[in-house]
Amino acid sequence: MHVLADLAAPIVIAQEDVGAGLGAFLPLIILVVVFYFLLIRPQQRRAKQQRQLVASVETGDRVVTLGGIHGTVRFVDEDTLHLEVAPGTTLTLSKQAVARKIVDAETGFGDS
Repeated sequence: MHVLADLAAPIVIAQEDVGAGLGAFLPLIILVVVFYFLLIRPQQRRAKQQRQLVASVETGDRVVTLGGIHGTVRFVDEDTLHLEVAPGTTLTLSKQAVARKIVDAETGFGDS
């Protein structure tokens, strides 16, 4: 009878080891899920909003660049735009440099 108990003991230990291995990975899995929802997903959302903003820039829009330069878009090309920052002063910038559009508080549209 003791022989059967001795043979069954390694089987019980092996089953406990499998459960312990999964339990060891559970905190890692939870950490990956938390990082996804707190860091990766919001960054993807911001990147999508930036792509939509860049695609929506048109001639006459008032914008602010990433460097803080305010101006009016005078010409839009495939990858660049010409920004008038003062009468007669035009800068050529990458479209990716646009941080936001300036919106008129009364109409909800650009100041143009």
